[in-house]
Amino acid sequence: MTEEASKTKKLRDEQFYAQYLVGRVIDIGCGNDLVVPHAEPFDRPDGDAQNILKSRLTGSYDCVHSSHCLEHMADVPSALKQWWALLKPGGYLVMVVPDEDMYEQGVFPSVFNDDHKATFRLDKENSWSDCSHDIRKIVSVLEQAEVISIEKQDTGYDYSMIRAGFGRWGRELHRINHRIQKRMRRYNFTSEKRERFLNRWFFKLGAPVDQTFGPALAQIQVVVRKQVKPE
Repeated sequence: MTEEASKTKKLRDEQFYAQYLVGRVIDIGCGNDLVVPHAEPFDRPDGDAQNILKSRLTGSYDCVHSSHCLEHMADVPSALKQWWALLKPGGYLVMVVPDEDMYEQGVFPSVFNDDHKATFRLDKENSWSDCSHDIRKIVSVLEQAEVISIEKQDTGYDYSMIRAGFGRWGRELHRINHRIQKRMRRYNFTSEKRERFLNRWFFKLGAPVDQTFGPALAQIQVVVRKQVKPE
């Protein structure tokens, strides 16, 4: 996904940053898209996010932020437990993951990102995906967890372009569409109107469409507080 953290920032107001993204912040899987300037980046050159406690100390952060990284972990519950352990009591986990129905669209491994190892849903008992996690359930079982908010974010997303299932030709058409749009961006010939036209045209031909390559969001945001243990 392209600069998803920057796209998400547009939905967050000043109060959100003042309340959750303060103090010592670590941004796991941030790439070049750091959530706030004072955050400590943590990406592949810095260590293994699956086993982050090998390189970072428990209870040392006021906020753990991660945007579109958890789906790359081979063992989601184990990784999440370690990320949670980084927090001080009273600290916040702020996390964004792709919504499986909007992003993967019924097909896994993901057509749009073949490094995804898990999918995520919100408040659905069953899933088409064999590696699906209900995000509310997996954060609710964290020790001392107080769920502040969980919400789907679908700004700019066109639900009429969801294609649940597609064959070989659909995959190939998607690759062609993606290559055209990348080339248009390289030569500054792109616009939201042109991208929407191409997406709609290729969708009619039978291709799945990755709307997050453009301005659309197809994700779930979670904010969880680590409660202070009573003495």
